[in-house]
Amino acid sequence: MTQYLSRLTLNRAAPAATLMPLLNPRASGQAADAHHRLIWSVFSDGKGRRRDFLWRHDGRDRFLVLSGRRPRLSELFEAPETKVFDPELRAGDRLQFTLRANATKDRAAVSRMERDDRRGKSRRVDLVMDLMRAAPDGAKRAEIRSVMAQTAAEAWMARQGAAKGFAPRSTVVEGYSTIELGRRRREGATFGILDLRGEIEVTDPGAFLAALGAGLGRAKAWGCGLMLIRRAR
Repeated sequence: MTQYLSRLTLNRAAPAATLMPLLNPRASGQAADAHHRLIWSVFSDGKGRRRDFLWRHDGRDRFLVLSGRRPRLSELFEAPETKVFDPELRAGDRLQFTLRANATKDRAAVSRMERDDRRGKSRRVDLVMDLMRAAPDGAKRAEIRSVMAQTAAEAWMARQGAAKGFAPRSTVVEGYSTIELGRRRREGATFGILDLRGEIEVTDPGAFLAALGAGLGRAKAWGCGLMLIRRAR
């Protein structure tokens, strides 16, 4: 299936400029929700349409999108810059990557309340938050969070690679943040975001390309999961 990589830039000319506080708010949770709706506006073509694109906010006015269809023209954006995304990859290829990821794992519900609420199902937990909960009392959380984030990221990337056709050679955490979407009664309303870069080696080109199109990790609707790649030098 053909994939397209697009750069979408918000149109700051009138009349779209008057909507900027709504389209691109400063608060992270509000921005994630607004951007989610904004990107959908150029791909939705009916009530039954399912999401077939990944996106990330790439600066104040720009978004990068990987999609199975070309984005539609919209007055909210400048004309899209779009190209076919069809990299030729072989096993052993080394690639540099950047990735904004919601790294989670499933953990069995342990408390009686959790078992009653979830009927014995596992619950999804953010890897960094989970490690931070286990930090010793009195620890300087700001100082250890970067260590926890690096540990979580390396373990998560190793698991992703084993299942999706690549082997991580280096993983660097450039930042970790949390977003509150404002839906306090909804599971997953607060989630963590890891901004990663590094180098990977392709082990199974077919599986890896499929994973790129499907996205890595969760919270894809909110701007996570799009891995950007280029040849390692």
